[in-house]
Amino acid sequence: MITVVLADDHAVLRGALAGYLAGVEDIEVVGTAGDGQGAVDLVAELHPDIVLMDLQMPGMDGVTATRTIVEQGGTDVLVLTSFSDSERIVAALDAGALGYLLKDAEPDEVVAGLRQVSRGESPIHPRAARQLLGARPASPTSVNLSPREIEVLVLVREGLVNKQIARRLGITDRTVKSHLTSVFNRIGVQDRTQAAVWAERNGLGDD
Repeated sequence: MITVVLADDHAVLRGALAGYLAGVEDIEVVGTAGDGQGAVDLVAELHPDIVLMDLQMPGMDGVTATRTIVEQGGTDVLVLTSFSDSERIVAALDAGALGYLLKDAEPDEVVAGLRQVSRGESPIHPRAARQLLGARPASPTSVNLSPREIEVLVLVREGLVNKQIARRLGITDRTVKSHLTSVFNRIGVQDRTQAAVWAERNGLGDD
């Protein structure tokens, strides 16, 4: 069972989303909050698996709340917001959010996103991905990745976590981390979500 806290300042949206998720057998909404501080407090009390986090809220905003929750450890954050500008996307991902969805997503897309985050994957809305890519100008013609680095990057795009990549390629977790550090530096990204988006944009793994 995936336990979830919903954080959004719109009570109607919180109620509608909680009602929808109540009908999903592998997801349980254990609490709701109307602002960032409320989300932080609920996480400390309930220790949910995931917080579904809005960004624009009174008092403590979603980016600050995300950073606080991630630093405490044990709970992942999936952003669900109306904003798709690159500045907010990068801020949320840099704060530690694992994924970024927009509120025009279908309810089943939100469910799929929660399941992806529970598996250690990083769902990102296509429009948000395009904005993020606009801020990351590196391309295959400007970087020189080794064949092994390309293999690792393709598996990151597929949503595999480090342990899965290590098993797939027959290498150690430490080696995977070393390859990812090199890849991030070469393509000019800061985390695996941005790396996966870059790989998708540049067609790695499309064969």
